[in-house]
Amino acid sequence: MPAANNHAQNHQTPTARRGFLASGLGVALFSSAVFGLSGSFAKALLETGWTPGAAVTARLTGAALILAIPAIPALRGRWHQLRDNWVTILLFGLIGVAACQLFYFNAVARLSVGVALLLEYLAPVIIVLWLWAASRKRPRALTFGGTLLSLAGLVLVLDLTGAVKVDPVGVLWGIAAAVCLAIYFFITAKENDTLPPIVLASGGLMVGAAVMWLAAATGLLPMAFTAADTKLGPWTTPWWVPLAGLVVLATVLAYVSGIMAARALGSKVASFVSLTEVLFAVIWAWLLLGELPGAVQLLGGVLIVGGVILVRLDELRAPVPPLPGAVTTTANKEARARATSPLEHANDVEPVP
Repeated sequence: MPAANNHAQNHQTPTARRGFLASGLGVALFSSAVFGLSGSFAKALLETGWTPGAAVTARLTGAALILAIPAIPALRGRWHQLRDNWVTILLFGLIGVAACQLFYFNAVARLSVGVALLLEYLAPVIIVLWLWAASRKRPRALTFGGTLLSLAGLVLVLDLTGAVKVDPVGVLWGIAAAVCLAIYFFITAKENDTLPPIVLASGGLMVGAAVMWLAAATGLLPMAFTAADTKLGPWTTPWWVPLAGLVVLATVLAYVSGIMAARALGSKVASFVSLTEVLFAVIWAWLLLGELPGAVQLLGGVLIVGGVILVRLDELRAPVPPLPGAVTTTANKEARARATSPLEHANDVEPVP
């Protein structure tokens, strides 16, 4: 009988795993879809007179207050985790949340949503180039090919000789957002089992919101709000509709579902699925704003995303040398960490659009 039970359990396991994987993929796609709304909702506000700083500040403040509700119970009896990880939370909030989103929204104010997001998605390529320069070790063929493919895509996205005029200042903002995203990847690449993801997200949003309000109070950041109606697709809506969508859908639900997807699929697979955010962002901008990049820019976007996919495929194939059997558990972990390429962990997180 025990043998029969074991056989039945082994027979059921693949089906259960397939169901679990399908559920995780659905959540990951939902996360990408709602993350992709951020540019459209933000641009609807910017076109009525909101400044990028005001849109980012409102987004971070509202989302931080909402996410604090589940974050506080998660810290019950473990408040020391904030003290132990304050540097990570501070850098995450300053660079990965405040600076990254501010630069992206500044790019959105001057470029189409799709082009701005494609520029931001050059972050993995920036990581490759930085590690190449720092280590003076040429990347593997697949990573090198993916980098060249993405750079070729960037040339097409800029469409320097085409009919579509690209604002150079907007391009610089988009590249600045990509640099911040690359730094964010390095900040969060180090595995940390002591800090719950919901606490990191909530803490980072709080730090980002505080920085934005401080910059506005000192006059460093222009802050302008307006109560004028906004335009979303065929509808004219009050200003709070896109703001609520930006806070609740594109931030709170996006973060929570992204965390659920990463736990269900693993952060590697979830990060692959997150590439669909570019597709969703273009579709939402088309439906809600009437924006659609030109044919050459769309081709460039395909090349950029294809290059990022090649880079991440190379990460998954990164060989880890066999370790001697006599190595202790702690030493084994340290040796595996040294044998793993920094790039393998550099992209092992969710982006923050």
